[in-house]
Amino acid sequence: MNNENFCERRLQTHKLARELFIKREHVRDLREQLVSLQPYRPEQRLEPLVRQFCQELIDYISLEHFGIFHHLVNGHENRSGILALAEEIFPQMIETTDTVLDFNDKIVATPSESLDLALPDELLILGDALALRDELEDRLIEGMTA
Repeated sequence: MNNENFCERRLQTHKLARELFIKREHVRDLREQLVSLQPYRPEQRLEPLVRQFCQELIDYISLEHFGIFHHLVNGHENRSGILALAEEIFPQMIETTDTVLDFNDKIVATPSESLDLALPDELLILGDALALRDELEDRLIEGMTA
């Protein structure tokens, strides 16, 4: 392997990590906005913020899947320790992805006049999954960018 390819792969890894952290922070901010509006009232117009949040959430999950994991499985990462770590945490990442997709499906299917009732419990479940995902991502990215 030549040094130029190594440097190029490392730059790509750092770029992916930055993009992921930016997207994650944006999702976190939108979630906090939604949580801060509690207790919800039927007259609140939650739908625009909820729809924006759901879109950003799906974009974030997609970025990780099609960015970081694609990077790993397509041979852009050769360090066996990083590949082993990815293999170790991948099942938990799938679980958090399933929770995110379940949240999105439930909330998108909820009529706007019922969002005030559905959102608090769903945001709590989602928050736990996102906290675990943050920990897993941090472990993986720390290894990848070291």
